[in-house]
Amino acid sequence: MKKRKSVSAIMTKDVISIPENEKLEKVVEIFRTKSIRHLPVTSGKKITGIISRNDINRLTFGNLFDNQEGADEAIFQLLTIPQVMSSNPRTVTSEDTIKDVAEIFSEAEYHSLPVVDDGELKGIVTTTDVIRYLLEQY
Repeated sequence: MKKRKSVSAIMTKDVISIPENEKLEKVVEIFRTKSIRHLPVTSGKKITGIISRNDINRLTFGNLFDNQEGADEAIFQLLTIPQVMSSNPRTVTSEDTIKDVAEIFSEAEYHSLPVVDDGELKGIVTTTDVIRYLLEQY
């Protein structure tokens, strides 16, 4: 196993992000149309937060009550991305090792970490990326 391999080898480089002033409905649309679970939130090139599919699921009622689908849309119109996102997320650099990232995931409740170099979002790494890497080693 390559013990000093950098996270840049496993991170998603073509990361989809969303401006913090975008509508919450756009987040829902991205989660529905893309195969992602975490969305970095930006202001210019700076990352200001991260929003997850679980954050959105906590807001919705459609799956809990029959005939309540319209309630979800009302909530999405009332709230903003900054009200729902996790602000100031922990980040890693592209030079941090996969081991460093795995240690962060094992000690914290994170499932994704934005990869930031010189203040600019360069990618995202998830627990799935780390698990896939580890499976390739065996």
